[in-house]
Amino acid sequence: MSVATTTNAKETVLAFIKALNDEDFTAARQYLQDDFTFTGVLGSRNGADTYLTDMSRMKFKYTVKKAFADGQDVSLYYDVNMGDKTIFCSGWYELADNKISKFRVIFDPRPLLDNPAQ
Repeated sequence: MSVATTTNAKETVLAFIKALNDEDFTAARQYLQDDFTFTGVLGSRNGADTYLTDMSRMKFKYTVKKAFADGQDVSLYYDVNMGDKTIFCSGWYELADNKISKFRVIFDPRPLLDNPAQ
């Protein structure tokens, strides 16, 4: 694994996050493989266009706290502003051919779930 590969992967993911924050979904699309997959705590999406359609409706804003890269794998710690709540998350981005092919996110979903019993 070369430093250039790691740097480029990290820069690609950070550019993708910037495009999402700027609500430039056309720019964001260029960073995703067509068969991109997303796996999250509350659901999953198959296909770059499906994922970006959802992101264009939700308009989350990301504040990156830390970015790590190891070859074509990039991990981010970030606060995700989801409108009325901000949630601390960890995302794992896997790249292939300089584009994001898989993205997995983990976070504590309890603040998002309506649970009047608590």
